[in-house]
Amino acid sequence: MGRYRVLLAGLLVAALTADLQAEIKLIGTATIPGDALDLSGLKGTFKDGTPVNRLGGLGSAIAYTGQGNLYILASDRGPLDGATDYPCRVHFLEIVAKPGQQPPLEVQLRSTVLLRDEANQSLVGSLAAINTEKPERSLRLDPEGIRVGPRGTWFISDEYGPYLYEFDTQGRRLRTLPVPKRFQPAKPSSRPEEELPPHNTVGRQPNRGLEGLAITPDGRKLLAALQSPLIQDGALDAANKRIGIHVRFLELDLAEGKTRELVYPLENPSLGVSEITAVNDHEFLVLERDGKAGSAAQFKKIFRIDIREASDVSSIEKLPSTTLPNGVKPIRKELFLDLLDPKFGLAGESLPEKHEGLTFGPDLPDGRRLLLVVVDNDFVATVPTTIHAFAVDRPDLPNYEPQRILRPAARP
Repeated sequence: MGRYRVLLAGLLVAALTADLQAEIKLIGTATIPGDALDLSGLKGTFKDGTPVNRLGGLGSAIAYTGQGNLYILASDRGPLDGATDYPCRVHFLEIVAKPGQQPPLEVQLRSTVLLRDEANQSLVGSLAAINTEKPERSLRLDPEGIRVGPRGTWFISDEYGPYLYEFDTQGRRLRTLPVPKRFQPAKPSSRPEEELPPHNTVGRQPNRGLEGLAITPDGRKLLAALQSPLIQDGALDAANKRIGIHVRFLELDLAEGKTRELVYPLENPSLGVSEITAVNDHEFLVLERDGKAGSAAQFKKIFRIDIREASDVSSIEKLPSTTLPNGVKPIRKELFLDLLDPKFGLAGESLPEKHEGLTFGPDLPDGRRLLLVVVDNDFVATVPTTIHAFAVDRPDLPNYEPQRILRPAARP
């Protein structure tokens, strides 16, 4: 009988352990009205009537500052998809999660900071603000990822270039970080259709550049994610329809400037990577989604990835559309969170399209991890910016390491 008692005790312990590992839960959702105004102090309107100080597009990128409940969010290129001289900017928001209380999530705008280049010129979202001779010196910027460095500076990924930049706490660009030439179109243009084949046979697809950005907890490395495969990586068929699934992630050592390129496989060619955030120095969460809203949406998922065994494909100029060369190991991925899972109640006619921001915040009072997912409203006045707060049980991310930030990101 002793053997059976031991077995029964073991099963009981296992059951109790399983109960302790609670499922990921939605704490609550907050919204910012689509017609809200920011704190930039800018006046006037764009040609479509949108106020220049519209608080919009800030679901593209979010990062925790390391201070209390303060986050930094970057608006993307502005209204009308790059057809305006929208002055690029970031916003500091206080976001407080209060599980079990009403409201469970509170949001308040604290400040807005305009972005400028090294010569103190305003960076704008206009497609036309391109320097075709020296594209890296262009004044056009489409911020899609943002992370706070260990000393408080901001790293921003630019979908236009694509480029990686570092900004000081006043919004002035400090430097341009190395991105391999193969990521950029050989013939950049102010017209997206002219950046596709046959005009370009290499580089990022239009509006599919460096969409996601993560920083390791020690602040030593960035991991930047393209939204879709490079043109030369079997991305498109003869009619420029997307058929490729192999997305390059760029790992950058900030001290040495060394880079590696890793392959992230999309679940299918119609999807894209929207964001990436660090769990530790080798594990990350990746937001992968379709481009559909409402009941038509089929895929809004967050994957946990591990890059330790992934091959460096920097020496491979062209990747096949769907099958990797022998010996090349992709990034390992597993499902972490399905945003369309019925238990969250988010799916349905009112579901917005662009879930694009992803970050951890400070731990919740009960010790669970706080994970925020932000939805971009594309500056549409009738569509709010949406922020979802999830509670993640510690056993679900046993190796999680919070980012170490030595200095404040800014003082709003």
